[in-house]
Amino acid sequence: MSRTAPILLDLVGITKVYPSAVALNSVSLSIRGGEVVGLIGENGAGKSTLMKVLGGTIAPDEGEIVINGVRLATMTPAAAVAQGIAFVHQELNPFANLDVAGNILLGREIRSGPFGFIDRAAMESRVRPLLELLGTRFTASTPVSELSLADQQLLEIAKALSINVRLLILDEPTSSLTLSETQRLLSVIRRLRDDGVAVLFITHRLAEVEAVADRVVGLRDGQNAGDLSREKMSKDAMVRLMIGRDVKQFYVPPERQEGAVVLRTRGLRTQAYPGASVDLHVRSGEILGLAGLVGAGRTEFARALFGIDTVEAGQVEISGRTVAPGSVQAAIEAGICLVPEDRKTAGLFLDFSIAGNIVMPRLSTIARAGFVDRRAEREVADDFRRKLSIKASQLDCAVGELSGGNQQKVVLAKWLGLRPRLIILDEPTRGIDVGAKAEVYSLMRHLAGEGAAILMISSDMEEVIGVSNRVAVMRRGVIAGVLDREDVSEEAVLRLAVE
Repeated sequence: MSRTAPILLDLVGITKVYPSAVALNSVSLSIRGGEVVGLIGENGAGKSTLMKVLGGTIAPDEGEIVINGVRLATMTPAAAVAQGIAFVHQELNPFANLDVAGNILLGREIRSGPFGFIDRAAMESRVRPLLELLGTRFTASTPVSELSLADQQLLEIAKALSINVRLLILDEPTSSLTLSETQRLLSVIRRLRDDGVAVLFITHRLAEVEAVADRVVGLRDGQNAGDLSREKMSKDAMVRLMIGRDVKQFYVPPERQEGAVVLRTRGLRTQAYPGASVDLHVRSGEILGLAGLVGAGRTEFARALFGIDTVEAGQVEISGRTVAPGSVQAAIEAGICLVPEDRKTAGLFLDFSIAGNIVMPRLSTIARAGFVDRRAEREVADDFRRKLSIKASQLDCAVGELSGGNQQKVVLAKWLGLRPRLIILDEPTRGIDVGAKAEVYSLMRHLAGEGAAILMISSDMEEVIGVSNRVAVMRRGVIAGVLDREDVSEEAVLRLAVE
């Protein structure tokens, strides 16, 4: 990136005040053509609000937006697109009834013939180079309903690249991607930079910022916290920028506790890999990390344990007692709970209140004559808000308004009221900031210390190594090996994960 390149975007003194809070307080941000800027900050720091201002979905109360030296009186989504600004949002909302080409060129369909019918061959031809650039496993004609979460993320990136982009804004673009897909995306970012495209890269994965960014800008509590040049960039420096303090022991080693076996699977076969069986155990007071590549069958294994998916063969035992297969109710009664990977669609009712979500699994205990006792509901929810440090001004606000880290705490609170014996956490820190991660890890250690058995599925190698007592590695539906803490390393895990 040339330091003499002209400033493409200049946000000056942006302020946005809501009735309950100041979301942005005189925030400024500039980016030059051909520059990659990492935007970092804890959830609630103001990053999303700033992006909404830039995208034209909300208007600032103060400040100005300058693009190529021209001050824009108003900014709308259409104006953002006209200026060559493309967004890839963390929350994916593709049209599942269309194919890949239809999603990417939605509203810009290629038509031909006297009646203006959609030219599918031309659309697929237009989209194909974008998919090749990203190295996708799907094609232009693949129905979106068949795409995994990671594939949908790549679809959104291809959609952004399909316009004449001058500024590409990526919001947590790698949260659902494999290591190889992430590396390919970082290569694409570097190629766009070389072509003069400005990239604003928003992520909680600081190693990726360090790998690709020319400069880092930090937000904290709705204000500029400072910036770092390429030469001064490091993980510790970025953490200090985000939270205003050092995190000396971000990953605190768990205590070794040899409790009784809580979970034991014998020859368990899932629908994803009916020809492979899983024999595994987790003890009371233990955090067992379950590592593996995307597609190894980890999530399917968790869903089978919780009774969501059909068990083809084998047994699930909790404290020596067999759990009826294929029944969520039986799993809950046995003391199993699941915190799913996609908390927004599978773990929470986003339009319901915080209190309503927390008491959902135990409504029968706070109902009187078929009606929910609102006072009891509030007492239960307030108790968990204090215990888990859920940051919310009111318990009756919609849980969808919370940050990712606080939403994850609500999912945990929902189950902890049932005092589960086995807690399954599928990607527990996906999409949450460094401070919230530390709180989740602390909570996991506390629960293990109280005797719960914890099965943590994670694609974050640093997380797996730093948090687990033992690490089991899954490959193609089988446990390829189990590593004791003293034997765990990135090399050892990857050696078992790949063939």
